[in-house]
Amino acid sequence: MTFWRLFELPGSLALSQLHQILQAAFGWEDAHLHRFVTNDPFAPLRPVNGEIPEVLQWLPRQVCEEREDRPEEEGSLDQLLALGSGAALYEYDFGDSWLHRLELVSRRHADGDSPPARLIDGARRGPLEDSGGFPGYEEIMDALADPSHPNHVEHCAWVAEIAGSDAPFDPAFLDIPAVNRALAEQF
Repeated sequence: MTFWRLFELPGSLALSQLHQILQAAFGWEDAHLHRFVTNDPFAPLRPVNGEIPEVLQWLPRQVCEEREDRPEEEGSLDQLLALGSGAALYEYDFGDSWLHRLELVSRRHADGDSPPARLIDGARRGPLEDSGGFPGYEEIMDALADPSHPNHVEHCAWVAEIAGSDAPFDPAFLDIPAVNRALAEQF
């Protein structure tokens, strides 16, 4: 199961704004902590000169606790990608741990009529808030797809509540125009 998004974004975009864009693009409600990092936070750390290097992370200013933490409001997308050698990571919901790889695909000059953020393409609707990460989300999707599943009714009711609709839940459907309308309202 792969979820991805392709955006047109200015490199000068503050990481706090990028967070809001990603929330809109995945249909989330900003209900959990998040961070931006230059390296995979779950990869084993290797000592450099006998010391374990700190993983650089950008967080909302109000949750920066460590001396090395950087406020996301002061960092830009260009800066993050430059420090990450053209790629970086965004983690949302430290319990479910939705980890997104951010990478620069191409550069072009922006014209004055372009919106500050635009979703170009993507795959699949965003995972539901509090669905338990990939294992939990897969279990929920399996139960929805199988009316004989012992948790089918329970999961259908939960998805309807979270999604705010009794309409059938289609995990493959990504409504790009709706995301772009949300982004236009935001910026």
